Amino acid sequence: MLGDVETRSVSPVFVGRADELAVLTDALTRAADREPQALLIGGEAGVGKTRLTEEFLCEADRLGAVVAVGGCVEIGAEGLPFAPFSTALRTLHRLLPEELAAAAAGQEDELARILPELGDTPRGPHDEESTARLFELTARMLERLAADRTVVLVLEDLHWADTSTRHLLSYLFRTLGSGRLVVVATYRSDDVHRRHPLRPLLAELDRLRTVRKIELSRFNRAEVRRQLAGILAAQPDEDFVDTVFDRSDGNAFFVEELVASRESGCRTGLTESLRDLLLVRVEVLPDETQRLVRIVAEGGSTVEYPLLRAVAGLTEDELIEALRAAVGANILLATPDGDGYRFRHSLVREAVSDDLLPGERARVNRRYAEAVEADAHLIRAEERIIRLASYWYTANDPAKALPAVLAASVAARRRHAYSEQLNLLERALDLWDSAPEEVREDLRPADYADVYPPCGCDPATTPLQRLDLLAEATVAARYGGERERALKITKTALRLLEEHADPLRAAWFWTERSRLVASLGRGDGWEEIARAQELVRGLPPSQVHAEVLVRAASWGMLHKPGPGNLAAAERAVEYARMVGAAETELNARITVGALLTDAGDGPGGLAEMHAVRERATELGLALLAGRAHINLTSQLESLGRSHEAVELCEQGAELARRSRLLDTEAWVFGNMAESLYSLGRWDEAAEAARRTLQVGRSAAPRGSASARLGYLALARGELTEAAHRLAAAHTHFGTHETQPQHRIPLHRLAIGIAAGEGRIADVRTGTAAAVDHGFPLGQHRYAWPLLLASASAEADARGLPAAEAGRAAALDVLRTAARTLATPVPVWTAHAEYLRAELLRAEARDTVADWTAVEESVRALERPYLLARARYRLAETLLAVGDREPAAALLREAHATADRIGSRRLREDLALLSRRARIPLTADDTPPEAPEPEPDPAEALGLTSREQDVLRLVAAGSTNRRIAEELFISPKTASVHVSNILAKLGVTGRGEAAALAHRLRLFSPPGPVGPPGAGPVSDRPRAPRPRV
Repeated sequence: MLGDVETRSVSPVFVGRADELAVLTDALTRAADREPQALLIGGEAGVGKTRLTEEFLCEADRLGAVVAVGGCVEIGAEGLPFAPFSTALRTLHRLLPEELAAAAAGQEDELARILPELGDTPRGPHDEESTARLFELTARMLERLAADRTVVLVLEDLHWADTSTRHLLSYLFRTLGSGRLVVVATYRSDDVHRRHPLRPLLAELDRLRTVRKIELSRFNRAEVRRQLAGILAAQPDEDFVDTVFDRSDGNAFFVEELVASRESGCRTGLTESLRDLLLVRVEVLPDETQRLVRIVAEGGSTVEYPLLRAVAGLTEDELIEALRAAVGANILLATPDGDGYRFRHSLVREAVSDDLLPGERARVNRRYAEAVEADAHLIRAEERIIRLASYWYTANDPAKALPAVLAASVAARRRHAYSEQLNLLERALDLWDSAPEEVREDLRPADYADVYPPCGCDPATTPLQRLDLLAEATVAARYGGERERALKITKTALRLLEEHADPLRAAWFWTERSRLVASLGRGDGWEEIARAQELVRGLPPSQVHAEVLVRAASWGMLHKPGPGNLAAAERAVEYARMVGAAETELNARITVGALLTDAGDGPGGLAEMHAVRERATELGLALLAGRAHINLTSQLESLGRSHEAVELCEQGAELARRSRLLDTEAWVFGNMAESLYSLGRWDEAAEAARRTLQVGRSAAPRGSASARLGYLALARGELTEAAHRLAAAHTHFGTHETQPQHRIPLHRLAIGIAAGEGRIADVRTGTAAAVDHGFPLGQHRYAWPLLLASASAEADARGLPAAEAGRAAALDVLRTAARTLATPVPVWTAHAEYLRAELLRAEARDTVADWTAVEESVRALERPYLLARARYRLAETLLAVGDREPAAALLREAHATADRIGSRRLREDLALLSRRARIPLTADDTPPEAPEPEPDPAEALGLTSREQDVLRLVAAGSTNRRIAEELFISPKTASVHVSNILAKLGVTGRGEAAALAHRLRLFSPPGPVGPPGAGPVSDRPRAPRPRV
């Protein structure tokens, strides 16, 4: 017997891997400087990943780091959610109890989903941000824990990781920003085939510069020789080295197995079959030990000693003797905490498990399941449900497996492990028809289903249906980010409902399908909502009916604003109250409030949304409170109350941060950026927009933030950056974006960029497209700035030959569109006044009176940039009629504003006008004592005489060939001149050069801005001097 003999097969000498170990050790040094480190160790099975990790951990321990190791657990097809993180965090909880408690303070309930020792896992809330909230909390807890000490977190066997573990690891690698933390993950590269679920994660991590990857290769002959010398404690025979190297091909574990087979007297160990090589040493063990090894192989990655004792059917002495033999032969190892056993290498466990007969495997799993059911204390509580489901499923007992698998799906949901919940639900659906009818009739929705509303049925007494499982699977897939699978599940459910008429259930699935179609970019979701509305029409009030109406009203508010949406939302509130659906009612009331504001009842709409915000906060419904903040701040901005909007945004951002509602936080910061832009606090606006891009998970808030950054770049005169941000916004929104609140601002940004680049034809095309789409109810807040931008472009292009054709029609389009827009509050009245003046300027008919009216209407608002632009135009018209004193005051006010907010383009325009008028812009400037000839602006830009001639023709729209004919030069020479001109002007295209030449009046007379005392040179009528 081998019970008293220990087979030595592991070399005490660490062979090779010096470079790899140096990389790992360097990570410790970097982490000590508060720079988190992320490393991946890959290699085929048996190549030495574990040994390298052990050596690294010894070094980390020597240097005083806190070390925690967790391994991924292979349990059937679904895995154990967050298994390696739970194990590692449990170690940290044991080593640093007070520190971990402080790091998790205030969020113990949520973090208990990963570390149950922190408390009871709450049942909810569940939404599409639940997992992201949990990940954010985990990352911040680890950062706080590693703030004052180096923490090394090792996650082994990533190839077995469940989906939730993979997602959390990806999140950590992408977001860890501070702390003395080192995260190391290992995986088998030979297991990661083309369709392996780990493969996308590896591809993603490859693109992250912050992740270092270590690929372990096999040993060369010299390294195998050193390994053999360490195992044998003597120099090996060279023939034996050759044989082992040839057979093992340099795989460190195979080298150990070949030596162990020889030392155990198993001369047949040098076999052609890897499987035989792994089994041969098991087969020479005593019979009881072989049977025990087969039992351990089916128990999981680790089997607890009490569980093994209950399943093995041996006396205590017999069990210990059998374990001693297996451990002595280096087949099994005791776990580090001493409460169970595992295989020394997973390859051996897999070989032993594969060698079991089907009936034998089912019998062993049944014995495990019966033991766990008989004594719940044999294994950890958080593992009991999922392992019981796996044991019963492998035991081929549908009657026992179905309820066990459903219980496991509920446990996965409570841990926000929605992908694992989905896998378990799909397994339950597979088991459904095989389970006895009496078992299915004993199952209740109250125990296993949450998402489908009761709708008149008592979930505690009504039998669970297959459709309940399909509903759970749909939502689990959506929450887990697997929308394609969710869409397929809804299709299956609706096909089943064709045979079993249930209009409420069908309406619920069509509503879910609407969300999925829209999020996948397959459409806008209206067709599916219409089907749902048709199904509930005429039915008694129910929660499903109310939810359909809310969805229809919300869709209409965003995609097709109109009075019908308000009626639908109000009916949803009524129905929700009748059936006691509090959350649905509050959600509907937010929509009612927003629609009332859009319809002109600002006080009523705001009051309704404030009431919902307060009530949702009282009930702890953070997601609804967040939605109320989003809509309130948006409507306040629409009413011109930007200061109030910013203050409420700050409260909403704090709520979102506290509740870890990442998309809610993104929307709130996006709204804050819009209001800060209006207030002229542009640096803060840019910071808020970047925060949206940082925390946002959905495309829409990120697209809006990109557009907001584009507006800032445009206003600052950074056209290339603005175009880049516009392209990014289009990428985020995709090709199916139909919401006017997103579509119109993108048209506005494109028009501004085209105007800045002198592409007046594109300005007109973009304007026409926006007007053709229409400006629905409530969208005046986006339409007025768009029309104003287009009118300003037309006015700026007056005098450009390329802009003359089509000008009258373009102005007519703008006037017609403006007549359809509402002006419910002063800010939009001011925009209407500004638009009227720009249209007159485009026709050279604007007067001082026109711009005085604009300046007065804008002055009362909180819009410094708009006011500075209005004062610039008013100053220009005053100078045209010789009123220098008020013009000078206006120019200085506007210049101070442009300088403060950072509008380079407006600052340059003001400086040019003041130079031509010889008006100092600051107190430090002094006007010249005597008039001096005005410098030629073209010469000031460094343009030669020939280049000025060429630029005149470019501004007139001439091609290079036409320029060559006019100036009697070759087209190639004309092209060279154009290139030089673009470089000197700092522009990228001919249209932008023409626009700049026109804007700077490079070729127009100096005009009405002569020295002091000069009279007016314009027949524009005078108006009373404005108050400045």
